[in-house]
This record gives sequence, structure tokens and C-alpha cells, in this order.
Amino acid sequence: MSGIDEAVSRHPLRVLVVDDEPIARHVLREQLELVKDVEIAGEASNGFEAIAKIRELGPDVVLLDVQMPGLNGFQTLERLDGALPKAVIFVTAFDQYALRAFDGGAADYLLKPVREERLRQALERARQRVAAPEQTAMALDRVLESTAKGGGAQPARIVARKGRDYHLLDVSQVLSFRAEGELVWAFTAHERYLATHTLRALEDRLAGTGFRRIHRNALVNTGHIRKLSSASSQRWTITLSNNQELIVSKRQAHSIRDVLLW
Repeated sequence: MSGIDEAVSRHPLRVLVVDDEPIARHVLREQLELVKDVEIAGEASNGFEAIAKIRELGPDVVLLDVQMPGLNGFQTLERLDGALPKAVIFVTAFDQYALRAFDGGAADYLLKPVREERLRQALERARQRVAAPEQTAMALDRVLESTAKGGGAQPARIVARKGRDYHLLDVSQVLSFRAEGELVWAFTAHERYLATHTLRALEDRLAGTGFRRIHRNALVNTGHIRKLSSASSQRWTITLSNNQELIVSKRQAHSIRDVLLW
């Protein structure tokens, strides 16, 4: 037995096959059936169906076609808002997307027609991601970042953790990011999540959006500020849409007032 076969046999991998071509899905299913300890969780014919299947089935690995009608592979990942797949392997007939896929943190990138040995190698790389979910979350976060840069847009979603699960949060629903020592929390109206970036990195990444630094330990979404109150001659208190109150530092008070009174 090869080293790859030994690694693949440790634990079954549940794989979702996503491709708009029925023949391509059929070929991939046949190849997957030859790999020991791989379970085919299901298949999808487009990005919208893939999102539904990922939410429903929670596969370990997604074999994701890049070019599909409606949503391409990158856009499909960007629209996920629940627990993330543990690993993504892009599959396409076009090699011009390879650099973007690897820069974006894909476990692997397969060119059609997919060779059996390359598929086995890709599954082994995916297995390593499955064993280290925090690396997968960071990798998929880079996919979203590269997608935003490629389209010249601001990031619409960020990766964050709640318990053992990783989630994609719509940044418009995030009220604030707050640092507590080494940890950075992302607060929505009713939940809090552990962010995967430092506060400084989030500030840089969200530059040009409605997020503003109000304190060295806090970054807020100005779209969720409901009240600005004077706490002293040089300090202000802001009230967010969930009625949480935060102090604005003296250094940041002027910029926050300018934003709100513009």
C-alpha cells in the first residue's frame, strides 16, 4: 500500500462533488469510488445548489468546479454563511485560475481531465486540512480576501469561530470588533465570535468601509451607531443598535464625530 493510500485509509473523508457538467461529476464519482475510505456525500450542479448541500451535509471536502453558470467557485465560497467546509479542492479545465486558487488557500487545484493519482494526492492534502480546521478557516479566509481584491471590492464576509465551528460573517451584520488581550471578538446583534485576525489587520482590511477605530481596543461599524453622547468635555459614549455602550477615546473622538455628523 502506498503512503497516500495509508493516509487516506485512516478516516473516511466525506466528499461533495460540485460541477455543472453531468459527465464531469460522473467521472469524479467513479474515481472517488476507487479510493479507500472515501465516502461520496453528494453532488451539486451549480453554486447555489452547492451552498445548500454544504449546509445540509457538512462534507469534509468539496471538489469545486471554478467555472459554473450563476455562481463560479470563488463566488460560491464567498456566499457561504454557515459552518465552512473543512477543505476545498478546485477542479477546472482552465489553468489560469491556479495561482488565485493557491493564493486563496485551496487544499489543491486539479485540471480536467483529472488523473487518478493527482486526485489521491489532492485528497491527502485535504485530509491534512481536515485534521487542522483552524488552518482551513484561515485558508478560506484568504479565498474571500483574494476574491474581493480580484473584483476591486471590499470584503463582504470574514471568517470567525464560535465553539469548534468556523463561520462566515457578513461584515454588515458585525456591530463591533473588540480586543481582550490576545483575543479579538466580533459582536453581532445577539452573538459574539472569535475573530481570526488582529484588530489592526481588521482595520486595514476593512479600510474604506463603515468601520472606524474608536479606541485602541475597539473597532465599530458606524452604520450601527444609534447615539453619540458626551461623557466629558473630551470623551464621548456611543450606543450601538443592540444598546451596547462603548467609550470613544480622546484621540478618536474628533474623527468619529466627523463621520457621524457628515
